[in-house]
Amino acid sequence: MDLDHSEFILQQKRRSEGDLSRGPNPKAILSALGFFALYVVCCIALAVLLDINKTTMLAAGLVFILTALVAFAVQKSLHGFSMKERERRLIREVMEGSRGARLITDGAGNTVYANDKFSGLCGGEEAGVKELAALFEENEDALTHFKTLAENAQRGLTDSIELSAGELEKERWFMVTAQPVAGWAGYVHWRVDDITSQRELDRTIREEREKLIDFTDNAPVGFFSVDEHGRFLFVNATLARWLGSDIERLLTRGDLHTYLEKPPKGAKPYDITDKGGARQVAELMMKGPAGKTFLASVSQTVVVEESGRVRTRGVVHDLTIEREMKQALEASEDRFERFFEEAPLGILLVGDNAKIEDCNTAMAAMLGEEMEVIEGKAFRDILSEDDRDSVLFAMNRIGQGEQMSAPMEIILQAKDKPVSVQMHARRFKGSDNIVLHFIDLTDQKTLEAQFIQSQKMQAVGQLAGGVAHDFNNLLTAIIGFSDLLLQRHKPGDPSFSDIMQIKQNSNRAANLVRQLLAFSRQQTLRPQVQDISDILAEVSNLIRRLIGANIELDLVYGQDVGMVKVDAGQMEQVFINLAVNARDAMEDGGKLTMTTSPFENRSEIKYGEDVMPPGRWVKIDVSDTGCGIPEENLSRIFEPFFTTKDVGQGTGLGLATVYGIIRQTGGFLDVNSAVDKGTVFSVYLPALSEAEVEAAKSEVKHEEQKESDLTGNAKILLVEDEDAVRMFSTRALTNKGYEVLGAEHGEAALALLEKEDLSSLDLLITDVMMPGIDGPTLARKLREQQPDLKIVFISGYTEDKLKDEMGEGIYFLPKPFTLKQLAAKIKEVLDD
Repeated sequence: MDLDHSEFILQQKRRSEGDLSRGPNPKAILSALGFFALYVVCCIALAVLLDINKTTMLAAGLVFILTALVAFAVQKSLHGFSMKERERRLIREVMEGSRGARLITDGAGNTVYANDKFSGLCGGEEAGVKELAALFEENEDALTHFKTLAENAQRGLTDSIELSAGELEKERWFMVTAQPVAGWAGYVHWRVDDITSQRELDRTIREEREKLIDFTDNAPVGFFSVDEHGRFLFVNATLARWLGSDIERLLTRGDLHTYLEKPPKGAKPYDITDKGGARQVAELMMKGPAGKTFLASVSQTVVVEESGRVRTRGVVHDLTIEREMKQALEASEDRFERFFEEAPLGILLVGDNAKIEDCNTAMAAMLGEEMEVIEGKAFRDILSEDDRDSVLFAMNRIGQGEQMSAPMEIILQAKDKPVSVQMHARRFKGSDNIVLHFIDLTDQKTLEAQFIQSQKMQAVGQLAGGVAHDFNNLLTAIIGFSDLLLQRHKPGDPSFSDIMQIKQNSNRAANLVRQLLAFSRQQTLRPQVQDISDILAEVSNLIRRLIGANIELDLVYGQDVGMVKVDAGQMEQVFINLAVNARDAMEDGGKLTMTTSPFENRSEIKYGEDVMPPGRWVKIDVSDTGCGIPEENLSRIFEPFFTTKDVGQGTGLGLATVYGIIRQTGGFLDVNSAVDKGTVFSVYLPALSEAEVEAAKSEVKHEEQKESDLTGNAKILLVEDEDAVRMFSTRALTNKGYEVLGAEHGEAALALLEKEDLSSLDLLITDVMMPGIDGPTLARKLREQQPDLKIVFISGYTEDKLKDEMGEGIYFLPKPFTLKQLAAKIKEVLDD
């Protein structure tokens, strides 16, 4: 080492200088005195022999001795100077040849010697310990440590320290050593080595080591190494985590076989297989945390050194995660396959050769063929001729990377019949295959056709309602004036029979209008106590005309069936719809049987989603010998717009209307059918008790008694835009003693009331639909001034149109009405 070598030179120099400073050796002095004594004796002896003056001889000898002593001293001095010069040169060579900067200072801190490296480092030949300290002025901690190092050196302590100098971007590191010079109090030998490169190298090595450790600890596999005793020498964090332990515990107390559920028998502590060997691979159950085990794939290399020492290198793969991923992938594939196969829409996969590579179950059902038949078929073969060119052109554009702007509605050529579908297409990413989704539009097209048909039926209904309204106005006038004529022409009068003919035919016309309103479902519903057999008998003639001559109608009336409270018009509609439905099921003729009978149940009976409670019922069976209803359609026959008939032959509303009327009446509906044998619809209506029937009869008698006196003297405002109806009503009420003010529309009524005292008005009778101010608006205006005013609306439309206007003190009289009905209604309202 440079430091040891230079220190040795300094010690040798100090030793030689120390020898010179101690003075002559006593033995050398005695030897010199002996030599001088001998020399004097010889000089005296020579002077005697030669007869030379002894004094002269002694003087010459003394001169010689003195000359010799001077020469010896000079020679000795020259030799000492040469030795010191050589030592200085040797020390300089050593100091300058040192790898580090060198500085020697005395007790006052003055520079005794500094090599060129130190001068270059500290900025000049005069650099010293102050300039050395100045290197660390920018780092307060480093400067403090340097001062402590200098103080320790003054106290005779040798020490070294690594200090940084400069800013972070230009930071340099130095190893500074301060060593007191032995035997020279206060003298210090400084050595400064630039270790910046070494520090950077150490940092790089440390970072790479940390990266390696981080990589191994966070690797998705476990790493380990064991010795000949099976004790862990190395283990990464991943394996430690899998084993439910920590690295320190594994390295201090862990051995390989402890963590194997079934260690190999007869094997060495470091083996993982029974046979051992330099290369060992096995799938093992290893012990994990909380007593759990996991399946692992272990690959191990065994290295046996000449000394017998063993080192292994092992890699562990946790197959649990891999198998879970595999299971998850299989589950995902299963889900995709289920989604593909069980999707409610058809899916086709078309390859780059325009052939069908795959299809799902819905697509096969849509085309009416097996999937094996469809797969491999040319896609163009399932397209209709009208759509083939446009679809193939779109497919070609999609194959070139373009997106389908909108789905296409096309016709597919299925096995049995063409199928209307909506087609969506998309190209797979990274593939030339195109996936096609087909939505079956058959039901949608059917619904659209049904909707159009229902719109037509609604238009017909609106037309029928409008026609019925106008007819009711005309019939009201005809019937009303007939009643006025009959008051003057009693039976026996020659004109009586003619007037009765007019009235009877007018009533027949009113009945036709009522049926027209029932058809358009705009009839005012009036439930009354009825004998269902009477209603059936009354409508039977119409049913016979509807079903045709090739179908036999058989009516069977039961005994003691009971009474029901229904609207006769509603029930007629029910029987007509059921009869028409039976007629359509018997295209080649058959038999329609309609039977009434009593029925009683002691427990609940479920019909579809409805539950019929225990009780007494009137049962009407409507049976046919037609084609029957398939079982899959039985649950849907009461759905609105559901029909199995061809387009234009049915709206799907007939049975839905029947179901609605029966349930609205408080009854229930059941159906039983057998294909090719026929169908039976069973209607259950609540049977009235005797007390309820008697109460209804008493109410009728009370009404008849009230009708016996239809006169009055109230003041009535009559507003009607039909002149004939207004004239008849005015005359009829005037004849009964009422004071009637007539107005042809709402504006005229308001103008009339400006002249009359509104408070004296007892009743307002007004038509509903009138030009200008209609009936409800007029009623609201009058009610603002006289809230208690009673109002009677008359109209050829249904009462449902006035449901928002009806309330306390508001009544309704449907057209056409007779003189008696008008007078009875007015009497009822005024007496209420």
